[in-house]
Amino acid sequence: MGNDAPAEIVAISSQVVRGSVGNRAVVFSLEAMGHPVLSLPTVILPWHPGHGNSTRLALPDEGFSAILDDLAASPGAGGVRAVITGYFASSGQAEAAARFIGQLKARAPDLVYLCDPVLGDEGGLYVAEDIASVIRDQLIPLADIATPNRFELGWLAGAPLDSNAQALDAAIALGPRRVLVTSAVAMMAGGTGNLLLTDRHALLAEHRLVNDAPKGLGDLTAALFLSRLLKGGSDERALQMATASVFEILARAVKRGSDELMLAEDHHSFSTPMAMVQMRHLLHPSRNRTS
Repeated sequence: MGNDAPAEIVAISSQVVRGSVGNRAVVFSLEAMGHPVLSLPTVILPWHPGHGNSTRLALPDEGFSAILDDLAASPGAGGVRAVITGYFASSGQAEAAARFIGQLKARAPDLVYLCDPVLGDEGGLYVAEDIASVIRDQLIPLADIATPNRFELGWLAGAPLDSNAQALDAAIALGPRRVLVTSAVAMMAGGTGNLLLTDRHALLAEHRLVNDAPKGLGDLTAALFLSRLLKGGSDERALQMATASVFEILARAVKRGSDELMLAEDHHSFSTPMAMVQMRHLLHPSRNRTS
C-alpha cells in the first residue's frame, strides 16, 4: 500500500470539543503520523456522552451530503488515497457517505476505505437501528477494512460471539479483505486484544487488560492501523504496532488518573511504541472447513 507521498485521508466521524474520541483522536493521530487529513464532523458535542448529558448538534443531512458532493467534485479529490468513517448521527449521513465513497472508488479503484462501524458495545446498540442497517448494508460492502468491536461484529453477523473462532467465522462472512476485531477474547489470563482476519492470516495481538479505560480506543486503533498499512507495513506489523501504541497511551493515561486519552502528551507513542504485545497466529477459518 505504501509509496513515497503521504496519503491524504478523509475522516468522517463525531467531533467533541473536549476529549480524545471520534475525529479528535482520528485526525490528531493521522496527522501525527504524517498524513494530510480532510475532516468532516457528523455531530458536535462538548464531550463524550459517557461524561454526562450535553448539547448535541448533528449536521443536517442535506448540508452534510452537499459538503461531500463538493469534496467529490473538487480538483483535490484525486489526491485522496483513503477514507475512514466512524460515528454517524443519522441514516441519511451514512447514505451520503456511501455515495461519496462510491464516487471516489469509481475514479480511483485503489482508494482504501476503512469502516469503523460505531454501533454499540456490550450494553447494546447506542445508535438508531436504521443507522446501523445502512452501515451494514451500504458501507460495509464498500469497505476494504472494517474495525468492529466484538459486540458490533456480533450484531452485524446476527448472533453473539463468545469465542475467537466464532468471531473469525463472522469476520470472514462480513466481506472486507481485512477485519480487525477489537475487544477480542483473550488467550492470556487478565488480558484483552485485537483479532485480525485477512485473506491469508488470522492474528491475535494481546496485552494486559487495563481497567477503567477512557473512551476512544477503537477510534485510535482504527486510525493507527490504517496509517501503518498505508505506509506499507505488513498486516502483522500493522496490527502489532497499532495495538502497542494504543495500549501504551491507554496505560499512561490511566496511570495519570486521566478520564481521557492524553494524545498530545503521548504522541511519540504513535510512531515508536515501547509496550510489549503478545502476537499469536490462529487457525484461519478457510483452513478449518471440510468439503
